[in-house]
Amino acid sequence: MAIDSYRFLDFATRQIMKAWAARQEPGVIPFTPLAKPLHECTVALVSTAGVARHDDRPFDQDGERRNPWWGDPSFRVIPLGTTEKDVRLYHMHIDPRFGEADLDVVLPMRRLAELAGEGVIGRPAPTHYSVMGYILEPTELVEKTAPAIAERMRAERVDAAALVPA
Repeated sequence: MAIDSYRFLDFATRQIMKAWAARQEPGVIPFTPLAKPLHECTVALVSTAGVARHDDRPFDQDGERRNPWWGDPSFRVIPLGTTEKDVRLYHMHIDPRFGEADLDVVLPMRRLAELAGEGVIGRPAPTHYSVMGYILEPTELVEKTAPAIAERMRAERVDAAALVPA
């Protein structure tokens, strides 16, 4: 059975999104099994909610206002233990109030800690990450941002990462 990813979109938005999706051929996503059991793994989170700490630079929303096809391809580092009072969400395509009221909605570090406490995972990584969702031109995100995040994860000996879409 085919899945209609555009089912709930209005006609104009559906046409725009189909045209955008056709711009790039889907590539092969290699299956990568874990090298050790999940209960021994260090796990990091990557959110697409545009989460940034108050003491860090915000994601660039002005650039997106000027060019709606552009999204800030940079990333922010979110240390373990960061809470709602420490952050703001910079995302023009979601209602930020929910994530700002409960950070676990978009970056579930407390839930990850619970999984560690229950022995499901080994431990949460000391650092988690956030990027902007809705990046319609992903070249820099794919070629620079993702490898930079991966390098930081390798340095912290992260075994697995969970993507938290916003």
